[in-house]
Amino acid sequence: MVYIIALLSVIFLGLAAIVVSRMAAVVKNVNGPVEEGHIGMSNRINAVLFMIFFVVAVIGFIWSFLYAKQFFLPEAASPHGRHTDFLFWLSMGIITVAFIVTNALLFVFAWLYQHKEGRRAAYYPENHKLELIWTVIPAVVMAVLVFTGWRAWRDIMAEAPENAQVFEIVGKQFNWIARYPGVDNNKLGSFNYKLIDNNNETGIDYTDESSFDDFTSTSELHIPVNKPILLKIRARDVLHSVFIPHLRVKMDAVPGMPTRFQFTADKTTDEMRNITGDPNFGYEIACTEVCGQGHFSMRIRLIVEDEASWLAWCKEQKPLLTATPELATRIPANLKAKAAKYLPVEAPAAPTDSTTASNVQGGGVSLTSTALR
Repeated sequence: MVYIIALLSVIFLGLAAIVVSRMAAVVKNVNGPVEEGHIGMSNRINAVLFMIFFVVAVIGFIWSFLYAKQFFLPEAASPHGRHTDFLFWLSMGIITVAFIVTNALLFVFAWLYQHKEGRRAAYYPENHKLELIWTVIPAVVMAVLVFTGWRAWRDIMAEAPENAQVFEIVGKQFNWIARYPGVDNNKLGSFNYKLIDNNNETGIDYTDESSFDDFTSTSELHIPVNKPILLKIRARDVLHSVFIPHLRVKMDAVPGMPTRFQFTADKTTDEMRNITGDPNFGYEIACTEVCGQGHFSMRIRLIVEDEASWLAWCKEQKPLLTATPELATRIPANLKAKAAKYLPVEAPAAPTDSTTASNVQGGGVSLTSTALR
């Protein structure tokens, strides 16, 4: 490595010396016309260098693309993602063609129109036809790209289908909190940011009975495969950004401004493991907005599975109200009866000596919900 750096340094110094000498020649002749026949070989040398640079740059361009392919993401695991990839490569193709054509003309013209004795440049002040062509064609191409991008954006921003499964993900420094609608009513309850505390990190509003069976997770988000998903997105503190790379999902989480993204995952986690050949493959939800010192830790696993497995997993989870019965104090009196099924039952108190016999003989054990008192 040291020898390579030394060699490059020598080459750089040599090129610098050539440039300095050329600048000295230019300054020497700046006050008068250059006499015919005294141009020398500099034009031809520069023209050859232009062509060599162009050929080497094209080779390097192709090599860098082929080398980088090994780091590309696999085919997107959602229809929206594949459409997004198509638009991306369409844009890249158009830009690449334009880049190669314009630079080819730039470098080839330097070769073709190098100085030759007796040749004079033609004065070409204007050409309305050419100006119209190079204005209209880019405008049409840009309009097509903008229109196709707008259609993709419209699709994800449209109203979700009636059969869409709704989830919520909340970003905070420095982790994601996934909220599920629960298995009893499959409806995501309301929220209120004023209700956020250590027991209720997403601000679930228990004046809405749909919230009673909601549960949360900070380690993973389970979703069913081949079913429309509506992901509701919020942020508790600063700007975050939800990013699911293998599904091509990306949407900012903005404090005070709920956002959303709808998509359909059509490959389970196990299917992606077979496709990628990686037994440890896993979808993830990351944050792509630098949100503070702990930004690197904002990751949560995404599990895509068949609907039966997803439902079985959901049924194993406890509603937040069950895990944190203190939240029952926020339930209105008229809804406490409906919430009782989600609350833990108070264990019977240990009987005193004077009441043990009577309680045993009469079977007088009363179970009440502490949280509902």
